[in-house]
Amino acid sequence: MLMRDDSHAISPGASALSVGIDSFYRSLSWIGSRWPSADPARYGIHVVQDVAYGLDSPMHRLDVWVPSKFPAPRPSLLYLHGGGFRILSKETHWIMALSFARRGYVVFNANYRLAPQHPFPAPLQDACLAYQWVVQNAHRYGADVQRLVLAGESAGANLATALTVAACFERKEPYARNVFDTTIVPKALLPACGILQVSNPERFLDDPAIHPWVMNRIVSVSKAYLPDPKVEGADLASPLLVLESTACPVRPLPPCHAIVGADDPIRRDSLRLEKALSHRASPVEVRSYPRQGHAFHAFVWRAQAKAAWKDTFHFLDQNL
Repeated sequence: MLMRDDSHAISPGASALSVGIDSFYRSLSWIGSRWPSADPARYGIHVVQDVAYGLDSPMHRLDVWVPSKFPAPRPSLLYLHGGGFRILSKETHWIMALSFARRGYVVFNANYRLAPQHPFPAPLQDACLAYQWVVQNAHRYGADVQRLVLAGESAGANLATALTVAACFERKEPYARNVFDTTIVPKALLPACGILQVSNPERFLDDPAIHPWVMNRIVSVSKAYLPDPKVEGADLASPLLVLESTACPVRPLPPCHAIVGADDPIRRDSLRLEKALSHRASPVEVRSYPRQGHAFHAFVWRAQAKAAWKDTFHFLDQNL
């Protein structure tokens, strides 16, 4: 088993509520990792933990999940965890890495710095560093960087989408430019249940189905990640706005497959993503699952989660 205490991952500036939520999900994840079916060795998967990809910091670490039973070179996948940019870690998201590794993907499951102590652009800068590291080092793990998939849920979906923008659009921000200069464009983008615009969270106020407490959480997430909407490159904090703009990518955008629960309070961002990419004539699938909430696919034993994973792997099989 590979779960361990990773309490340093939560930002010291996080609220008491965030700490409580983080502790709850960390405990739930730890309990789940104790089941025999969660052991990666059972599936011939070797996990290399805490590989440094950037600065000498616990937040600049990733785990590499290598599915040894599949012949090299294997497709590669960079996974960026959710948690509202403020909580959770690669440890809490082992089930995502395991799910992809079982299908033959070498998974690079990355940590990044967290808000509010480290607001935008710090998490995206770290994601860009991880992207560069994967491009340069994937071959060491039998992974094919020419078949690189970007994936994440919630806040991680935001970061994965922003990375895709950085790889395809010629930007002036140094961290985005470094991604562009790798010349590697992802083969597929999987932004699940994404909060794809953090600016103007009040746009959700017209949805009577959103409980006031949930609305408060959405606002808190947005303000923690982007406290200064005028900071350089702020549109990359809301990559959906870039894709809805008239800006033209230098390189073709990769095929995109997004899953979202029909009862997810931020589902509209995924629907807007589908419209934006369709308008650009870029291949896109957005699948909505009835009676499902936010990040429902993490509960992999449930019927709708199984359907979502099946649809995701079907998309990947078609596009890689």
